[in-house]
Amino acid sequence: MTQPNLHAGRPILHAGVLLEQARVAMLLVHGRGGSADDIISLAGPLQAPDVAYFAPQAANNTWYPNRFIAPVATNEPWLTYALELLGALLGHIADGGVPPERTILLGFSQGACLTVEYAARNPQRYGGVAVLSGALIENGDAPREYAGSLAGTPLFLGCNEIDPHIPSGRVERSAEILTNLDAAATLRFYPGAGHTIYDDEIEAVRAMIDAVRQG
Repeated sequence: MTQPNLHAGRPILHAGVLLEQARVAMLLVHGRGGSADDIISLAGPLQAPDVAYFAPQAANNTWYPNRFIAPVATNEPWLTYALELLGALLGHIADGGVPPERTILLGFSQGACLTVEYAARNPQRYGGVAVLSGALIENGDAPREYAGSLAGTPLFLGCNEIDPHIPSGRVERSAEILTNLDAAATLRFYPGAGHTIYDDEIEAVRAMIDAVRQG
C-alpha cells in the first residue's frame, strides 16, 4: 500500500510582492524542527523589492526522518515526496509568470540538503541556489550519479567549518558535483563552531537576487 504524501496539502506561506508583480521569486525551505514561518522571516533582512517569497511547511517539521548521509532508501518515501512538493511549487511559480531562470532556491540545514538535491536531480538554469549549512543527500559509501546541466546557475554554499551536523567534506563534494553540472559555485566556510545563518550569507543571497533582477 502506497503511503500518502504527508507534505502535500500543507500551507505554503507567501511574503513580498504578489507573484504576478514579481521580477524574482524565491523558494525558501526550512530545516528539521524548523518551520515555514522561521525561514520566510529571511525576507526581512534580505530587503529585496520585487521578490515573491514562498515557503512550504513539512509534515511534523521534518522533510525526511534520517540524516542526509544515511542510506537514501532509509529516507524514503518522505524524500521523494518532499522533492515532488518542491517541483510542484516551482511549477506554480512558473505558471504565475516567473520562470526558473528568475527563481532562486534557498534552504537551511535539512532544507538546504533538500534544495541542492532537487537542483542536482533537476538541472536547468535557475536564478540561483543558496545552500546554507547543507549538502547533497546521498550515502557517502554509495554516491549517486547526476547528469545534465545547470547552465551556469549561481550556486552558493555556506557552512561553519565545524558544523555538528554537516561534515565539511560533504559540502566540498557537493560543490564539486554541482560545478561538474555547470553551476557557478561559490563555497565559503565560516570559523568557529555552530549551525546557523551568517550575515555574510545574507549578503551573498542579496547579491544573487540583485543579479537576477538586473539580468
